[in-house]
Order: sequence, then C-alpha cells, then structure tokens
Amino acid sequence: MKIYTKTGDKGMTSLLGGTRVAKHHLRIECYGTVDELNSYIGMIRANISIEYMLDSIALIQNSLFVVGATLAADPSKKIQIPLLKEKDLEALELGIDQMELNLPTLKNFILPGGHTVISYCHIARCVCRRAERLVVSLNETQPVPPIILKYLNRLSDYLFVMGRKVGQELGVNEIIWVHSD
Repeated sequence: MKIYTKTGDKGMTSLLGGTRVAKHHLRIECYGTVDELNSYIGMIRANISIEYMLDSIALIQNSLFVVGATLAADPSKKIQIPLLKEKDLEALELGIDQMELNLPTLKNFILPGGHTVISYCHIARCVCRRAERLVVSLNETQPVPPIILKYLNRLSDYLFVMGRKVGQELGVNEIIWVHSD
C-alpha cells in the first residue's frame, strides 16, 4: 500500500466514515493538535530514564490515539471506534496524586525549563491546552464526548506535575518566576 493517495492534493481530506472536509476544518485542527501533542509526549518518553513513568506515558499515548480517532470520526455516521473510558481519566488523577506526594507545595509560579525533559513536559502541556481550546470550540457546534474535554483538561495538569516530578527526580531546581520592575 502506498503512503500517498493524492486525494488531499486540493486541500480536502476524509473523516472516518468518508465525509470529505477542508484540511483547515476545526475537526481536523482538533485531531491534528492531539497528534502533535502525542508526538511531544513521545519525545518525553524517548528521553526519560525514570522507569516508573514509562508505563504511564505509554497509556497516555494510547489514550490520545483513542481521542484522535473519536475526533476524526464523522459524528453523523455510526463508526466502530474505541472509546475513552472513565478509568483513563482516573489513571491521570491517580498519577497526579502519586507524583505530588513528595513534591514541595507550589508557592510561586515556575518558569518552564531547567532540563530538556522538563521543557518537553511544558511544551506538551501547552499543546494539550491548545488541543483543549480547539475541542471546546468544536463542541459548541458538534458535540464531543464530555470525557474528552475532561481528559485533555486533566492531562495538561498531569504534564505540569510531571515536569515538576521529573525535575525532582533529576535533582533540577525549579526556576521561580521573579517579576522585576
């Protein structure tokens, strides 16, 4: 099978179910941004050496494929796709709670950075927030399963806490934001 089909050469693409839409359609923006997010999370996974985080990251990447498939499906068609489940959301919440157990209480804003993997966590968090904003916008005209909105919201929190936890594990001090006049 060839990777190129030439069917998108005029700026159109197909949703799951066959409906053709412009490549700039909000639904395409949504799942394209989720794909971008998954790629950044892949960068975290490829560069992290904290063993206990690797399984969680793999589950998140798989869940993001489910989110992407849901967003890529034409909502007016009956298509069999995997669905995000409440347990996926609960796994994020449990992960946040576990990572926060030994983190110092956050008393200041912190600047992204200090280490490459920490920076990847913050980039992924920002892309996750963009995906969330796009999906919220899509939801205004084409209902999106509420669990997707919850999952993206929670995932951005997870990525923030993960950046902090990675810093702690690597012995990297957080960079406190200091406003100068």
